[in-house]
Amino acid sequence: MRGKVRRRPTESALQPTPDLYGGNRFGGSRDSDASFASSRPSSIGMGRASAADLYTDRSHQSSAIRAINAHLSSHSFHIAFPLKQVPSVKDITDVIKFLISQLDYPSTTKFEEDLFVVLKSLSCPFKINKSTLRSPNSPHNWPAYLALIHWLVQIASYNYHLTTNSKAFVENNSMYMYASDSYLNYIEGKDGDVDNIDKGFIEKLEKEKENVSEYVEELKKKVSEMEGAMTGPTEREKLEKEKCVLEEDLNKFNAIIGELNMRKEKMEKLVEEKEREIGKKVEEHKRICEENEEFKKRVKLQTINARDVERMRRELQAVERDIADAENARNEWESKTWDLDSKLGRKFKELEALSMECNQAMKRLKLATEIQYSLNSNGSTPSEVMGVDYKSTLKPALESFADDVKRSSVEKLEELISLQQQSSEMAAKIEGKRKRIDALQFHINEVSAKKFLFLQPS
Repeated sequence: MRGKVRRRPTESALQPTPDLYGGNRFGGSRDSDASFASSRPSSIGMGRASAADLYTDRSHQSSAIRAINAHLSSHSFHIAFPLKQVPSVKDITDVIKFLISQLDYPSTTKFEEDLFVVLKSLSCPFKINKSTLRSPNSPHNWPAYLALIHWLVQIASYNYHLTTNSKAFVENNSMYMYASDSYLNYIEGKDGDVDNIDKGFIEKLEKEKENVSEYVEELKKKVSEMEGAMTGPTEREKLEKEKCVLEEDLNKFNAIIGELNMRKEKMEKLVEEKEREIGKKVEEHKRICEENEEFKKRVKLQTINARDVERMRRELQAVERDIADAENARNEWESKTWDLDSKLGRKFKELEALSMECNQAMKRLKLATEIQYSLNSNGSTPSEVMGVDYKSTLKPALESFADDVKRSSVEKLEELISLQQQSSEMAAKIEGKRKRIDALQFHINEVSAKKFLFLQPS
């Protein structure tokens, strides 16, 4: 920062700034505007005639007029060009004067002479003659003047953009404002104000520093929270899980809907069948009603006397007696059926025991075909009750088994006879061998006795 001692401003420093727009203003070149105008698309890559020829097109004229009217309305200018008509000479000249005034050129009484000087200083890419200025709205001259006005609108918009942005930059730049205020106070010799500005600026910087540090701490907390959140499942994974769950639910709902549709079809078929049955029942009901009506008519037409009543009473009594006799007979038959059921139950149990014994016996016999009795209490014939037809199934198997037994017994008998003969022959041979052994033993005994006698001393 500066020291406390300030020098007094000189007289030259207190003098007003020179008039930047004084002197030979129209003779200046205005390099910034000229360079901007020379960089417009209308003057690059094409000649002057080709740039003006674009404005002969109706669509291009309409777009240019809209841009001009938008610029004029944004600056609250009271004139607007019509789209389908050529404006008046006064409107054209007033608009040109307004646009030149926006370019910081002062208005003069000699507009016709000064206009071409201004256009020359701006390096206008369009060729305008002084003679055409009296009738700029003629069909031949209007495209050129429309191009000129559109070009001036673009330059004015650019200058307005530069001025607004420069002011915003100055207002938003605190360092620039601090330097400007301190320098102005320094020039004016207001040292106390300079110190106050310095203190205020330092306090402002400290506050901004604190705010920045707090913001940094908040960012660190957010970063730590985000890092903690990154360790868990991401939002995409959560959404994918939810998507899978929803797809499963959707498949379940589709399956349920399919089942419901199938049930609906079945129920519709049942409803159709029931409707057909109801239709049949309705027709039958109508037919019965018609028959009842016919019977009623017949009954009304019939005449009944006392004899008929007596006869019907006797017939009714006879029918009642028959019903009583039938009930008695039914009771007797029911008791008989109960007895038969009990007997059949006992017999069935006996048959079960016998069938088990027969099955075991057939297993021991090892018949060629496996036949087993399986009792059926609901059978109506013996074969159905026993589960096996004796004549067609069991009897042939037993007969074949008996034949096999007979054949095997005959074969065994023949083998027994042959074995007996062989045993008798073997017994005779054994007897001969025994006799031979006895003879040899006797001879051995004699020889041993002689040897013993010979060996004894005399």
